[in-house]
Amino acid sequence: MKSIQTQIPSATWKLLQQQLKYVEENSAFYQEKFQQLGVSANKLKAKDFTQLPITTKEDLASRNEDFICVPKREIIDYVTTSGTLGAPVTFALNETDLQRLAANEEKSFQLAGVTPDDVVQITTTLDRRFIAGMAYFLGLRKLGAGLVRVGSGVPELQWDSINRFQPTYLVAVPSFLIKLGNYAKANGIDCKNSSIKAAICIGESLRDENFQLNALGKKIEELWGIELYSTYASTEMSTAFTECEAHEGNHILEDLIYTEIVDAQGNLVNDGEVGEFVVTTLGIETMPLIRYATGDLVKKIIEPCKCGREGARLSSVLGRKKQLIKYKGTSIYPPQITEALADWPGIDLHLVKVSTSEVGTDHLEVILPDSFQQEELAALKAHLRAKLRVLPEISFWNTEKLQQTIFNPNHRKPIRFLDERMKADEV
Repeated sequence: MKSIQTQIPSATWKLLQQQLKYVEENSAFYQEKFQQLGVSANKLKAKDFTQLPITTKEDLASRNEDFICVPKREIIDYVTTSGTLGAPVTFALNETDLQRLAANEEKSFQLAGVTPDDVVQITTTLDRRFIAGMAYFLGLRKLGAGLVRVGSGVPELQWDSINRFQPTYLVAVPSFLIKLGNYAKANGIDCKNSSIKAAICIGESLRDENFQLNALGKKIEELWGIELYSTYASTEMSTAFTECEAHEGNHILEDLIYTEIVDAQGNLVNDGEVGEFVVTTLGIETMPLIRYATGDLVKKIIEPCKCGREGARLSSVLGRKKQLIKYKGTSIYPPQITEALADWPGIDLHLVKVSTSEVGTDHLEVILPDSFQQEELAALKAHLRAKLRVLPEISFWNTEKLQQTIFNPNHRKPIRFLDERMKADEV
């Protein structure tokens, strides 16, 4: 099957050409790259676009300021990446970028059915250099919906806000919805009889590659009885893709970003195959990126969506390239382990930890709360072995310590994976 990615539509190519010319004139990083390759944006053909080098996270980290294309006086907002796969990287935005961000989120909320008649409660932080909370705020303002800026954590305040303002939507990390639901159960609150009718879920995968709710999603649905919308977004893209009412992939906003899926060698994969997600931002002025490798493993869906909207869609993140674990002859990604654990009744807290063994191989450990019923351990081991084909070491931490590690106030997302492997230069 030939990949549709090799054929760039003419309208898209015009947008790409504009961005290529812009970085050639304004980006120290891309000026250097183009000169090294002997490439001119004016002469580059659509068929040669894939010959441009991949921009990596390492490029961003080591040459951060060389990506900035505007004078410092034009910059309005500074944010940083979450640092999921390394040290946080700075991103800057000017007025044009902020307007683009608002337009993107307006479209994303509309995909999830939000209207000016809705009130949306934001349970993510708007501070701590976090782009997402600000993006939701700007998008909802542009859409004309009401909003409640509660911020992260504090279940008691979240429920007080739900009861006080009667929001119809939540924006939340999925695992926080579990925490919020468990708080409600412990305090005699019926989630299913609240004003909330839907949640837009960020930061964690909600569905499997067949668009069905994964174990985490099923738990939320069971607790809340609401409609759940998956999203895909990142600071680097300044763009978010959201599900529509059909719940069959996150709609790619093709006027804001050009997307590719590549294999380990950087070659385009066929449509529907899993590969690394590579993006080229369109319409960004301060820090545009050309062929940026996100590290996320996804697949693109090109079949028409049941909702009737045109354009491709993106699956949930199926793994992260740098998080591949090779354990006892089996290759495995943390989301597979998380899914297997979430499928076990009563396990809401867990950590997946990988380290380097004495002989230099990956050592895999699953950490559970010490409140876990020990008489269920043998059955859990059998369940994990059946799901994963290997059995990780299982250890136990104090519940409070585990909860503080997962929901670390210094991090924007719950920490489910600890990678303590030694790098090659440390071995």
